[in-house]
Amino acid sequence: MPNECGCSSNISFDGSSPEYKRVLKVIIAINLIMFFVELGGGLASGSMALLADCLDFLGDSATYTISLIVIGMPPATRAKVGLFKGVSLLFVAAWVLGATGYRLFLEGVPEPMAMGTIGFVALAANVVSAVLLMRFKDGDSNVRSVWLCSRNDAIGNVAVIVAASGIVVTDSAWPDLLVAGIMAILFSHSAIHIIRQSWTELQNKKQTAAS
Repeated sequence: MPNECGCSSNISFDGSSPEYKRVLKVIIAINLIMFFVELGGGLASGSMALLADCLDFLGDSATYTISLIVIGMPPATRAKVGLFKGVSLLFVAAWVLGATGYRLFLEGVPEPMAMGTIGFVALAANVVSAVLLMRFKDGDSNVRSVWLCSRNDAIGNVAVIVAASGIVVTDSAWPDLLVAGIMAILFSHSAIHIIRQSWTELQNKKQTAAS
C-alpha cells in the first residue's frame, strides 16, 4: 500500500495515489511542450542529438499517458503495458542509431549555440520532472519505466550540451553524432531493464494464478 508521501515501501507500488497522478499529468505536459521546442531547434540547428531527444520527449508523452490510463488496472495489464513501452523504447534506439548512421554520410556541422541553449532548457525541464518523480521511482514496471525515461532524458540533455561544446572546439559534427549514438545505447539499456521487469511480473502473475 502507498504510504503518506504517495509512494510505496516495496516494489509493488502501482501508481494508485492522487499525488502520483497529479505529478504524472504535469510531466506529460512538460514533455509534450519540450517535444515541439526540441523539434524546432533540431531542425533549425541540424543536430541529430536534439532530434533524437525530441523524439524521446514525444515517446515519453505517449507512454506516460498510457501509464496514467492503466493505473489501477490488473497487474497483468500493467505489466503488458510496461512490456510495450520497453519494446517501443528499443524502436526509438534503433531509429536514432539508423538516423545517426545516415548522417555519417552527409556533410554539415550543427549550429552549436542553438544546440546548447535548447539543451539547457530541456535539461531544466527534465530535472524538474526527475525531482517530482524521485519519491515514486520504485514500483512495478509501469511506474519504474516512467522514472527511467525521465532520468534518461536528463542524462541526454547533459550529453547534448557537451556535444554542443565539442562542436565549438572541433568544428565538426562528430560530437553530435557520438552523443546521439550514446543516447541510443542508453535507451536500449533502459528498454531491456523494463522488458525484463515486465516479463518477470507477467510470469509471477501466471504462477500465482496457477497455484
